[in-house]
Amino acid sequence: MDKRDSPHSMDAVVMINGGLNLVTAPIPTPGSGEVLVKVLATGICGSDLHCLAHTSELLASTKAATGIDLFKIDEPVVMGHEFCAEVVEYGPETRGTIPPGTRVASPGFLLREPVVLLGYGGPDIPGGYAEYMLLSEDLLIRVPDNVPDEIAALTEPMAVALHAVNRGDLSPDDVPLVIGCGPIGLAVIAILKMRGFGPIVAADFSPSRRAMATALGADVVVDPRETSPYESWKEVAATSDPTRMGPPNVMFPPGFRPSTVFECVGVPGIIQQILAGAAANSKVVVVGVCMEQDSFHPTVAILKEIDLIFSIAFSLEEYAEVLGHLASGALQAAPLITSRVGLHEVPEAFARLADPEKEAKIVVLPAAR
Repeated sequence: MDKRDSPHSMDAVVMINGGLNLVTAPIPTPGSGEVLVKVLATGICGSDLHCLAHTSELLASTKAATGIDLFKIDEPVVMGHEFCAEVVEYGPETRGTIPPGTRVASPGFLLREPVVLLGYGGPDIPGGYAEYMLLSEDLLIRVPDNVPDEIAALTEPMAVALHAVNRGDLSPDDVPLVIGCGPIGLAVIAILKMRGFGPIVAADFSPSRRAMATALGADVVVDPRETSPYESWKEVAATSDPTRMGPPNVMFPPGFRPSTVFECVGVPGIIQQILAGAAANSKVVVVGVCMEQDSFHPTVAILKEIDLIFSIAFSLEEYAEVLGHLASGALQAAPLITSRVGLHEVPEAFARLADPEKEAKIVVLPAAR
């Protein structure tokens, strides 16, 4: 039976054994405290690309770090954790204070025991690459009327960036350096711009990504094949004002404002490159998700007294804060979006995202045919 002949089934994109396929699946049933929602827009996250390309490494590292089996490689998974949705119906033991038909956003997990990470479950607990999904009522946030569906879907990646900037704990004199202008690097630039930090220095090999970095607020954008981002940083961070200089270091001369470097690439070798190039007493915030083993020389970081900070996800307060900034217009995220696709186009969209010259952020619109 065609799924449109039945109100009990939906389209969903499943990942299984390293591939993506469009399937028909039952519409999930909300449990206690849960809400069935219709997915309006879902962003394709870089971590989804990594999850597909490095499934075994992701599962192994998650197991080693948390003791949790995130999912099984030979079982279907419906990814998608950046979304905007519409309330359809409430499950048992809910208050129903947000009327059906209302647009909502939510952090990507269900308040079950144990907590379920949306985007890593099967068709019975789907992520946003489906027509319908389940959310916890207690985590729902109304999407303001002036925020389009696709912009609301960017709340999650922008919250990741906000959390990374918060982890960096920049001072007013900091000169930030963003290495890698993929979606998360671009989001970090947008947050830094909103917060008033600068000048912002950014680096990426891709001309189109460099153009987007400029559009989102970077002041100095370089191609690292031609110009060292660290030398570019020195040019704009140099100061003779001792009250604006970074902390002293006995091995390196003063003369620069404080440095916070955001690693937004997530491939082996980048951390060592940053440690070698960054100024003494830099803070390095690792936001890029590397799913392979990596190594670096601790002596370099020790002599420079570099703080190495790792960042993932966000708090509930940070998520809500970002949605407020998107609604007020203080945070500009629209330049991130380069394409919109339907569910049937998701496998091809993943392939396009492998080429940074073609795409940055692709938003899936499940209703599109």
